[in-house]
Amino acid sequence: MTIHPLAGKRAPQEILVDIDRLRKDYYARKPDITDSAQRVSFGTSGHRGSSLRGAFNEAHILAITQAICEYRGSQVITGPLYIGKDTHALSEPAFATALEVLAANGVVAMIDNTDGYTPTPAVSHAILAYNRGRESGLADGIVITPSHNPPEDGGLKYNPPHGGPADTAVTRWIEDRANQHLSSDLKNVARIAYEKARRATTTRTCDFVGSYVSDLGSVVDMEIIRSAKLKIGVDPLGGASVAYWRPIVERYGVQVQVVNDTVDPTFRFMPLDWDGKIRMDCSSRYAMAKLIALKDRFDIAFGNDTDSDRHGIVTRAAGLMNPNHYLAAAISYLFTHRPGWRKDAAIGKTVVSSSVIDRVAAKVGRALVEVPVGFKWFVPGLLDGSLGFGGEESAGASCLRRNGTVWTTDKDGIIMDLLAVEIMARTGRDPSELYDDLTREFGAPSYERIDAPATAAQKAVLLKLSAEDVKATELAGDPIRAKLTTAPGNGAVIGGLKVVTEYGWFAARPSGTEEVYKLYAESFRGSEHLRRIQQEAQALLASTIAGVIG
Repeated sequence: MTIHPLAGKRAPQEILVDIDRLRKDYYARKPDITDSAQRVSFGTSGHRGSSLRGAFNEAHILAITQAICEYRGSQVITGPLYIGKDTHALSEPAFATALEVLAANGVVAMIDNTDGYTPTPAVSHAILAYNRGRESGLADGIVITPSHNPPEDGGLKYNPPHGGPADTAVTRWIEDRANQHLSSDLKNVARIAYEKARRATTTRTCDFVGSYVSDLGSVVDMEIIRSAKLKIGVDPLGGASVAYWRPIVERYGVQVQVVNDTVDPTFRFMPLDWDGKIRMDCSSRYAMAKLIALKDRFDIAFGNDTDSDRHGIVTRAAGLMNPNHYLAAAISYLFTHRPGWRKDAAIGKTVVSSSVIDRVAAKVGRALVEVPVGFKWFVPGLLDGSLGFGGEESAGASCLRRNGTVWTTDKDGIIMDLLAVEIMARTGRDPSELYDDLTREFGAPSYERIDAPATAAQKAVLLKLSAEDVKATELAGDPIRAKLTTAPGNGAVIGGLKVVTEYGWFAARPSGTEEVYKLYAESFRGSEHLRRIQQEAQALLASTIAGVIG
């Protein structure tokens, strides 16, 4: 991976996106439905794209929102739909378009009472709060966000009544129906003018901020945080959490300093990411360079991505924590400090998360539920309390309330931030120090994700490999213990391959947008052994894929 010479430095003026052109193209450009890149496509986090490339335009949002209305009808979802937006330039026009369709279809749409920005976890929290105790007339939601993607991108994701990301069956239904609407030139899409939609009796306001903030004490020990009087630094990275920190300070009396409260759709204040692009990735040390430089001002600090479903924890000792390291520390703490949780509440992780989590799970005596990539796999367990925690290596996680009931079923970067403060307040040590304790007990793993070239044909084979296709018996000097194409925790298809030994593993998944596959690898024998795993993994995959192709 080649690091851009400006990585970690402020974006030069010439690379900033032209906001006027971006919004003009949103309305003016019509997608070419014969081009797969311009059709509606739901990945693990909804439909994303840029209006400049014909991938996120008014036509897409009209089609998707109409499809969601029709899906609601097919499932008899008759309660309100909570809709939030982040700070990306395309989020505001997409919000307006979606509201036009919702109002025309008679859907009760709950919007923020200040016309503000709404984090993903606040939408999930609102859905679950409304649905608690109900068996019919259930609510669902839409979040308009491309997450941490660059400023020119837009995104829209749908959360059904369970409050979390929609599963593949739901997104495929919506995707297929939306593309039908695009193909028929939107003739079956209902819409009314935005001004009329705002005045519609079905368009109502709710206090997303107050509802979410007032409930935080049920999931994180805000009293011990307040009494510890720690100095806390926060960088919302120009995202939707910007309006949430002052109310948290006012309600709970914690000492939080927001180091940058600027909202600017160009995100000109962001340091460039590793590849020279502006990306609000709170797990990147390049994107988080400004907050890392301020780490010694605070006892602990953190940032969130644009829709606040991811976290980045910064400590004085470690700087920005690797997401896997924080997940391990958080799990170790939670499962020894949450007596209100079920004794059989398990630990959820994705197949590409660190194996140090497996060792922590064994130590605290809890079952490990290993699932494919995608937070949707944690939804059932978080909903019924059988999972105490679900976390992804990409810095997304959520956990139960302190009494063992559901908090959110989508990723929640804000509570993961505050949990880091609770850990420090209760133990007197920050999460990176707790992680160091774990490595002294279990060893210090070396972990990395890289991209490796792959043609479309090779990616198609990788996606459908079986364990029997892999003939190798050894990896980096160790016997292979498992060859996985389905996740051990739920039997769901990984969409790739994972090979495991006693001291390391690799997992490979094809990219949906580029001619590469993502190669995740980890070693408990150090960085040189990790390099060997990566090299042998690429050779193993090449020979396996070639053998299948013939």
